[in-house]
Formats: sequence, structure tokens, C-alpha cells
Amino acid sequence: MVGLKPFVPAGVIPACLLPFDDDFSIDEQNYRKHLRHVIGVDGISAITVNAHASEAHACSFDEQCRVLDITKDEVAGVPIVNGIYADGSALAADLARMAEAGGASALLVFPPNSISMGGQLRPEMAAAHFKTIAEATDLPLIIFQYPLGGGLGHTFETLLRLCEEVPTITAIKDWCNDPMLHEKHIRVFQSLSRPVNILTTHSAWLMSSLVMGCKGLLSGAGSVIADLQVELWRAVQAKDLVRARAVNDRIYPMIQAFYAPPFLDMHNRMKETAVILGRIPKAVVRPPLCKLEHTEIVRLEAAVKEADIKVDGSVPRAA
Repeated sequence: MVGLKPFVPAGVIPACLLPFDDDFSIDEQNYRKHLRHVIGVDGISAITVNAHASEAHACSFDEQCRVLDITKDEVAGVPIVNGIYADGSALAADLARMAEAGGASALLVFPPNSISMGGQLRPEMAAAHFKTIAEATDLPLIIFQYPLGGGLGHTFETLLRLCEEVPTITAIKDWCNDPMLHEKHIRVFQSLSRPVNILTTHSAWLMSSLVMGCKGLLSGAGSVIADLQVELWRAVQAKDLVRARAVNDRIYPMIQAFYAPPFLDMHNRMKETAVILGRIPKAVVRPPLCKLEHTEIVRLEAAVKEADIKVDGSVPRAA
């Protein structure tokens, strides 16, 4: 709206899960309950939808539109970051227009899989993708930075080019998975003449990452442990190392369980943990993702106990 300041991505931003029924349709009732639980955590600055945690890769355009509609209806007043997950720039632009019309406050732009086979040698492809999206919307853009080794991560030089050529880029969700490079991102991009915030998604070493000076975090783990993430964020901001380490000791068992091999099951595990905690009734995932083995669910239950996370029990577990 005219006169309102644009949303600046910073602070603790959980990425929400998306519950499904047994027929793989969206479980709207329990999605609403999940949203209410996440936004009920004191200290979050926004939420993210239509991203990895909500299995955007397996959701149609219309389903993503519906997810945003439900979210906007349920979380009035809380900024919404909407994921833009598309291999083609035209589709990405369509998603951006839909998100802006649906009330999103910012867009999290995933790297298109179409650049994975050598796109790092053609930085103009990344520039074209972001410029196509920027031409479709005035919303702030967040670059989702992947590890370089998989072919989807942008080189440092490309990131710098994107930030210089696309003025609506306001943040980078940094998953470079390289501590040395991560610190460089923090020092350089947050010191530009037009600063670009670094939002860490290095949940496996979150405390170390935050201490480097990130402006916030954007993480799927926040769908389950947003309260602990806020506690850690506040402790780091207060330069209270003793408190930060104590919170990190509780986060540690959950992270060890969530991000164990195979890494692709991380959000699957978060869904199962939400069931364990009584927040959703069942952990249905869409293929090709598959339900976890019982032994892994037992491991998650042990992690919840070690982390001393209270079971909610407001949603009965499905039989």
C-alpha cells in the first residue's frame, strides 16, 4: 500500500510445513492449526510458505495460490514470504504476480534446476531469471543461495552482480554450506551501499552462523522449534554467550536428528516431529518423498525428549 514501508527480511522467519490427507490433498484444517502455532511464537518476524518445508516442488500453481490464500486469512498482520520455485522464468514471474496479488510481503527465489548443469559459467542466466521476476513485481526479493558443489549455487561474483543490477533484492537466504564463504557474504553484502541482509539457513550450525553477524535466519526447522530459534537469536543479539550455549544445547539433538543422512528427509522428519508433539495428526508426504521407517521415528522421539520440548497434544495422532 502507498505510504507503507516495504518489508525488510530480518530476524527469525520460520518456514511452515504443509499437512496432507491420506489422498495427498491439502489438509486445510490442520494447516491452519499449524500456522496458528507458528505465529503464536513470540519473537518471529515473518513466516515463509510455498517453499521446501511445504513441499512446493510437489504442489501445483493453483495449490500454491490456495496455500497463500489460507495463510493470509489465518495470519493477518504477520508478513508472509512466499517461495518462487520454478524452472522457467516466465512461470516464476507468474508465481510472483500471484504472490503479490495474494498479499505476500516478500519472495524467496529458488535457483531454477535448469541452470544446474553449468549455469555458474553463464551468470547472465541467473541475472535474466531475477530480472524477469523483478519486472513482474515490486515485492522485495530474497536470493536462495545453494551450495556451489551441486551446481545450483551462485558464485560470489554472480551474487554481487545480482545485488547491483536488481534493486529489489534485499536479502540472501544463505545455504552456501561453507563457513569461510558464509562469513564473506555477511561482511560484504551487509556492507554494500544498499545493504543486502544475510539470513542464515545453516541450521546444522546455527549458533556459529548467527555469531558471525547475520541479520536473521530463515529455516524449515522453525516449523517445529521456532521458540528455541527465537531464544537463540535473542541471546546472540544480547551477546549473552552463556545463555546462547544453553539454548543451543537444547537445539542440538533436534538438529542432529533433522539433518542426518539422507538430507532430503529433513522436512519429512520435521513433519513426523510435529506429529510426535501433537501439533498435526499425521505426517503424509507427497511422492517421491516416502514415510520414514519406524526406527527413525523412534530416534526423533528420543531427540524431542533430550531437547526437553513439551508435547502439545492439541491434535490427536491419527490411528
